[in-house]
Amino acid sequence: MSNALKEQLLKAGLADAKKLKAVKKEKHKQKVQAGKNQPVVNEASMLAEQKRQQQVERDKQLNQQKQAALQQKAIAAQVKQLIGNNTIKANGEVGYNFTDGKLVKRLYVSSRQHDELSRGLLAIAKQDEQYYLVPAAVAEKITQRQAESIVVLNAKQQQEDEDDPYADFKIPDDLMW
Repeated sequence: MSNALKEQLLKAGLADAKKLKAVKKEKHKQKVQAGKNQPVVNEASMLAEQKRQQQVERDKQLNQQKQAALQQKAIAAQVKQLIGNNTIKANGEVGYNFTDGKLVKRLYVSSRQHDELSRGLLAIAKQDEQYYLVPAAVAEKITQRQAESIVVLNAKQQQEDEDDPYADFKIPDDLMW
């Protein structure tokens, strides 16, 4: 109660000095107890803080997904550039059969390219449902970035074994496997 109100109540005889002191003492006690106790936690502020934490976590996840998508896009662009800059034109009359997943595909190459494909000097790369011949060194770079782009990369073999017992026997030109 304000001082003016207290004085008016005392003058009117509605309150006595002992009751006013007791009320004042009780209010003082409540203030001290409230100070000692833990501060009152506002549930609305707790809920708002939880919502904010959830939003921050969701934003982090979305940002990670966007970064991963951008990185995949950059890798695809690098692979496309490697294939575009290092493509060897496959034109010939010899069919080279290879598998792409479960499908058997045929690419017509020259006999020299066929031999280099077999020995692992050339590889076949796939981009946008098209097949391209690339050197083995470029194919290894592409494999490091995006392994599913390389369809055929045979293990490199030595030119000719010097201890080959069949080296004296020539393979006929018209023999095709």
